[in-house]
Amino acid sequence: MDEEYDVIVLGTGLKECILSGLLSVDGLKVLHMDRNDYYGGESTSLNLTQLWKHFKGEDKPPEQLGASRDYNVDMFMMANGSLVRILIHTDVTKYLNFKAVDGSFVYNKSKIYKVPATDVEALKSPLMGLFEKRRARKFFIYVQDYDENDPKSHEGLDLTKVTAKELISKYGLEDDTIDFIGHALALYSSDNYLDQPALDFVKRMKLYAESLARFQGGSPYIYPLYGLGELPQAFARLSAVYGGTYMLNKPECKIEYGDDGKVIGVTSEGETAKCKKVVCDPSYLPDKVKKVGKVARAVCIMSHPIPDTNDSHSAQVIVPQKQLGRKSDMYLFCCSYAHNVAPKGKFIAFVSTEAETDDPKVELEPGIKLLGPVDEIFYDNYDRYEPTNDHTADNCFISASYDPTTHFETTVNDVIQMYTKITGKI
Repeated sequence: MDEEYDVIVLGTGLKECILSGLLSVDGLKVLHMDRNDYYGGESTSLNLTQLWKHFKGEDKPPEQLGASRDYNVDMFMMANGSLVRILIHTDVTKYLNFKAVDGSFVYNKSKIYKVPATDVEALKSPLMGLFEKRRARKFFIYVQDYDENDPKSHEGLDLTKVTAKELISKYGLEDDTIDFIGHALALYSSDNYLDQPALDFVKRMKLYAESLARFQGGSPYIYPLYGLGELPQAFARLSAVYGGTYMLNKPECKIEYGDDGKVIGVTSEGETAKCKKVVCDPSYLPDKVKKVGKVARAVCIMSHPIPDTNDSHSAQVIVPQKQLGRKSDMYLFCCSYAHNVAPKGKFIAFVSTEAETDDPKVELEPGIKLLGPVDEIFYDNYDRYEPTNDHTADNCFISASYDPTTHFETTVNDVIQMYTKITGKI
């Protein structure tokens, strides 16, 4: 313990493990500690007995649900673009097996539809009427052909100045079409993007289409076999290969500061490890974060796939806020024995959203209804925190809590921003 490190990472949640891996690969000396005796923090996978205990306080799940060890129930969900780039960049894929997610869907006008991602799919999609399909096809072709470095493809529009709303209005798209493009393709969780420069919007749509082509499945998403709990462990292994040190079950990790207010080390069980920087989740520095919201979530065990998703063994359904008259989107994700996360014939579905009232059960109801009959249901909610400290003053780099999205883009964006702050590199 009594050594000096470049960085001490506290907590083994997904963000902390990715950063620990990236920093170790960069040649920094990293010590990684967790107060728990298992990897993963909030992003761990639970077997059926652990799930039962976590939510019901009992040890004995009913026998008809199958063997406990066949379950890997995540406390979150799945990945596309940015995470894949990090997986490849760090070579962490050596420790993981992925499988494409079967389907990507959107809830629109009281029904579930496959998300069309290309001009060809737009023409086939029952989401839109005949004339709207033609308009959407033209828009998709513009996006597909757009190349930041080729002014000819810009059609006279400077997307660093033109807003997303102005770009869309040029093609005359209807509100419901804008809704599914913005939320299920570009993966925005609110409509604020409409007033922002259109470049990010177009890049996000391109990323979706490129990811779709890359995985050659029915969606741009991939999901690890045996569940997402495998991800933190894979990055932990990567960190260890590059000389990172791991210590689990370290209670009361106390961060120590020098006279100038900058971090100088971490003390646990009477021993202090010296360091120049600390990376941690909000639970390790509660006085340097603020509450910014609450996530409501339901975990369901079912004996069938989500209805209207072409019998997909794994699928994401995004329910844009306007479709339910809410301020935030709702996310449904389902996986099954095809990803080794449940016994044969069983499916696990998650419904999550930003809580807007004090009754998450009632808020989640419209999403749970879309699942059809469920064998068991568990409700969960947790507060979301963001850092309030000035990392240049104290050298503490705190991750934000996980939001309700099930596709990981926000998680990875937070990691990338933190990495840049810690190292000064992009």
